[in-house]
Amino acid sequence: MDITSQAIPKTKKWVERFARFGYAAKGAIYVIVGVLSAMAAFGGSEGQTTGRSGAFKEIAQQPFGQILLGIVAIGFIGYAVWRFIQAIQDAENKGDDASGIAVRIGYALSGMLYGYFAYYAFQMISGSGGSSSGGGNKFIVGKLLEQPFGQFLVGIFAALIIAKGIYQIHKVTSGSYIKGIKDSQMNDKLQTTYRKLGQFGLIARAVVFGVIGFFLAKAAFAASASKAKGTEGAFDFLVAEGGPIVMGIVAIGLASYGVFEFFKAKYKPFRTD
Repeated sequence: MDITSQAIPKTKKWVERFARFGYAAKGAIYVIVGVLSAMAAFGGSEGQTTGRSGAFKEIAQQPFGQILLGIVAIGFIGYAVWRFIQAIQDAENKGDDASGIAVRIGYALSGMLYGYFAYYAFQMISGSGGSSSGGGNKFIVGKLLEQPFGQFLVGIFAALIIAKGIYQIHKVTSGSYIKGIKDSQMNDKLQTTYRKLGQFGLIARAVVFGVIGFFLAKAAFAASASKAKGTEGAFDFLVAEGGPIVMGIVAIGLASYGVFEFFKAKYKPFRTD
């Protein structure tokens, strides 16, 4: 779906570079998470159910791994900055009505989350990173529970994650996931691939968000951060409830979403000053 340049608010060239770098870094992590988890599901000796922390460890174990992990962390900072710009400057033209504000709040929350992921990656580089499954969500839930009305706040967090999962499905059914991409620069085969990757990846994300939201709701009711789970915990749940094939399909979907993000890194249009 092509869009005119007039429909895109102007932004700085450095913002465009940060955003593209961020989309690529996000895509790389999703590919690693999906491939490792799919290998685990289908019996690969090198596979393991994992989330972002596991993907960070996998990167760190490669030649020049600390440098590579630092590059990914910088990419996540770039993505976080872009999310905040989307939220504050309305860089995606979502508007100021209720639905537009809700989407922009989602951008801001995503920016905070990816800022935390960058912080976590830098912690790993310095040797002080944690290793527990769902560490990011447990950290957030733990901090929320320390606040007044902490259980209520965790409940809101759970509702937001579940809503984000539902929004992934909405993007597929409405076709909005292909808006804002200059796919006229792609040939027909690339356009078809892009759409299929997006559909498969977004549905897989919806499943994972739904499971994570479920466990966040349990954490809210129990007032216990230990109940919270991340992507790795969601995969373990899928194996227990649906078997390795279900988990494997979802894992491949996440890897597909990672490739979908690579397409965004290359083809997403920007108007620069």
